[in-house]
Amino acid sequence: MTAVPPAAAPAFRIAELRRLSRRPALAPAPPGTVSLAMGEPDHPTPPPVIAAAVTALRRGHTHYADQRGIRELRAALAARLPARPGRAWTADDVVVTHGATAALAAVVLATVDPGDRVVIPEPAYSLYADLVVLAGGTVDHVPLAPDLHWDLDALAAALPGAAMMIFSNPANPTGIVHRRQELEALGELLDGSGTLVVSDEAYHRLTYPGHEPTSALEIDSLRDRTVYVQTFSKTYAMTGWRVGYLTGPRAVVDAAAHVHRSLNGSLNTAVQYAALAALELPDEVVAAMVDGYRRRRELAVARLSGVPGLQLVPPEGAFYGFLRYGTGVPSEDVARELAGQGVLVRAGAEYGPSGEGHVRISFATAEDDLWTGLERIVRYFGAAGP
Repeated sequence: MTAVPPAAAPAFRIAELRRLSRRPALAPAPPGTVSLAMGEPDHPTPPPVIAAAVTALRRGHTHYADQRGIRELRAALAARLPARPGRAWTADDVVVTHGATAALAAVVLATVDPGDRVVIPEPAYSLYADLVVLAGGTVDHVPLAPDLHWDLDALAAALPGAAMMIFSNPANPTGIVHRRQELEALGELLDGSGTLVVSDEAYHRLTYPGHEPTSALEIDSLRDRTVYVQTFSKTYAMTGWRVGYLTGPRAVVDAAAHVHRSLNGSLNTAVQYAALAALELPDEVVAAMVDGYRRRRELAVARLSGVPGLQLVPPEGAFYGFLRYGTGVPSEDVARELAGQGVLVRAGAEYGPSGEGHVRISFATAEDDLWTGLERIVRYFGAAGP
């Protein structure tokens, strides 16, 4: 990043953010248009969660809460973290945040100094790079391997001297589940370094047969350097409730908590009691939602397989497909033209330089809408092809 006078730095960062960010603002789909653009479950929030929020309101839980989150919720979350040899997780290790978005913002703004280099394997969720720019850091994009897993040789070259590495697992936008062996290899690459790892595991419950999730907190060589970021949004269909949390090294957690309370204050109190109820839901509730995503995944893979000029690596987790096309048209133009054809997708360029030549589709939508959207995509590329 170009050096600027300190007085101009905030304005410069905002200008850089506006110049570099390709994240579109959220907006409803126009009438007659099918949206495969939103990373949002179409399932309703489970009724026990709603009932718990209503009960909390009626019991008078309408005042400010502990700015790190109500202790009952933090203790319940700590009890569900992967075991940590030598010291059990406690409520004091957890900060409840305004969604995973605020958790990510808090840790980046708390730990990334101007000029710090942050490694982001990409294509990757575009918020990561935006936050690094906002903090004054520099983004070091590292392309993935052809199978969309990490290119470990490229990471080995990029990681020395990096202040941080950020990734999601399962991955947005690719739908890849990074294997235990990959995480262990990352730990070996970072041995002896001071690089902080931020592992966004928002989709940890949304994986498909043959692709078991492994948390970075389960890896001995990563545990002590990892900030684990999580949300209730995807697992429990609670996107609008805005409940996330983070844990990790205590000094980092405390710093992130300070940033979060400064920017966001405490989270809605009644919503935190609803989150407690979500944690008590039977496994079958989540499993039913995942089974629905699995069926839609299979529908998308079947419809797009064999279409000339299109390539889709079958998603292993989350509810996204990262569709590669060969027309040479910039992905933002493709997304705009597809919107004109009645289907919304996300431009691959939003997710980093390697995302160009792709669009991201979400199958977190009704099967009829998914099928309609896929048909419109196939028809568009058929007309756009050679």
